[in-house]
Amino acid sequence: MAIKIPPLTDTQIKSFKPIDKDKKYFDGGGLFLLVKVNGVKSWRLKYNSPLTKKEKLLTFGNYPDISLQQARKLRDKARELIKQGVDPQEHKKELEQKKQLEIDNSFYAIALQWKDFKVKQGIHDRTIALAWGMLNNHLFPYIKDIPINQITAVKVINALQPLHESNKLETVKQVCSRANEIMYYAVNKGIIDNNPIAKVTAVFSKPKSKSRPTIKPDELPDFMKALSMANIELQTKLVIEWQLLTLTRPSEAVGAKWEEIDLKANLWTIPSERMKMDRAHAIPLSKQAMRILEVMKHISARSEYVFPSIKPPYNQPMNSQTANMAIKRMGYKDKLVAHGLRALASTALNEQGFNYDVIESALSHVDKNAVRRAYNRAEYEQQKRVMLDWWGDFVEQASNGNVSISGTKSFKVING
Repeated sequence: MAIKIPPLTDTQIKSFKPIDKDKKYFDGGGLFLLVKVNGVKSWRLKYNSPLTKKEKLLTFGNYPDISLQQARKLRDKARELIKQGVDPQEHKKELEQKKQLEIDNSFYAIALQWKDFKVKQGIHDRTIALAWGMLNNHLFPYIKDIPINQITAVKVINALQPLHESNKLETVKQVCSRANEIMYYAVNKGIIDNNPIAKVTAVFSKPKSKSRPTIKPDELPDFMKALSMANIELQTKLVIEWQLLTLTRPSEAVGAKWEEIDLKANLWTIPSERMKMDRAHAIPLSKQAMRILEVMKHISARSEYVFPSIKPPYNQPMNSQTANMAIKRMGYKDKLVAHGLRALASTALNEQGFNYDVIESALSHVDKNAVRRAYNRAEYEQQKRVMLDWWGDFVEQASNGNVSISGTKSFKVING
């Protein structure tokens, strides 16, 4: 006949004192309180595994963190699992592993992996910092700790709704883009099966496209004069003119590396990882651009960058906003930005009659037609060289205060 064990009481438990060895006080159903020599009171459950039929012990936690009533509920749940043929100890391990997996695969944890991946790809530090800053400010506060397999479109929409209501539509677009990159990274790693936020931007208003401020070609002499007289570093003046001559974006211009430039062939090849469209871009260098390199050799020959940072750390490229700040100080606030130099060049080249596709190729705009895109790479290089040589002469004339589109028809135009 089984011995009936009287249940414990809170008063009894509080009165239990440690002795010279660990002692068990049973409550029934296999539940007991182990009072250790050091005074710790630990709840344990003794049971036979439904899988191996061997006796096992399951620890629930310490008293008083786990009360008598809570310990009994945990015992009853464990007993129910045993009836279902489930070992409660193995079940507990599975739950702990699942919880740890959710922590390891939280949206933030995967975002950190994605960030490291971008760094290894060679993405510019500033680009990564800007993307991470947007995520940190507008998305992480809402979904940071959510397991990535529990991220839904609704959760992301709710997180970005305050931005949308503030009419910060461009920021909404950028954050959605970064969030999607993280989700697709998780898909490619096999962490999740699909990306539930792929089309989340569809519920938000689209930002209105704003033209970047620029000037007309006949205003270039005044700009070049202002640039020559500006109270700014020589290196800043040169990077502005370098961007103007090469038709590059600000980040591409300041990120130029000596190893990317073939001084014998007068050719600058920007690798795909530094290009907006993720494809290598070859730029024939005019004699005016080559003269800038000759000057920069004396300044940055020991740096990997043609235009290294003027301020510490010197092993980094110049900030892409340096040109914009300089242009503002030159009196061109709201009239011209560094990126607007590309539009200026495009206008002049189109007015001069150069082949539109060659101009687009020089600007590194991707042609949606795959056949024509292949032709661009294969056939436009010589035409780009002639065009950029013309453009270099045009900019040089502007520096001398003598530029007129109508007066430059004598330059050779290639429309092939």
